[in-house]
Amino acid sequence: MKNILIFCGIILTIYIVYRVYKYQTLDDGLDKLIKNGAVILDVRTEKEFETGHIVGSQNISLGTIRERYVELAPAKTYVTVCSQGLRSVKAEHILKEKGFKKNYNGGAWSDLQKSLEKK
Repeated sequence: MKNILIFCGIILTIYIVYRVYKYQTLDDGLDKLIKNGAVILDVRTEKEFETGHIVGSQNISLGTIRERYVELAPAKTYVTVCSQGLRSVKAEHILKEKGFKKNYNGGAWSDLQKSLEKK
């Protein structure tokens, strides 16, 4: 019985941490931003991008974004995505450092794609 309670406690803790992470790192209303012209910026590598991506998204890997950010227009709105959501957070911060004002974290590209398809 004690082991079952410990296991349930661990599962509950993992779930709570996940929900807090999701609410702190993902922005709401991304579908509206994208419908209004926001650019989806996929920061995965080229090989990862080739295996699948959101149609119309632009690919600049996180490893090259500090040099290639000049290819982006600071006046546009960008939604960064990657495979799991960690690189997209880093890319969002790098763009803010470079003076981009309208950046949003879209998390995992596949999750964003599913949410866009629902609406």
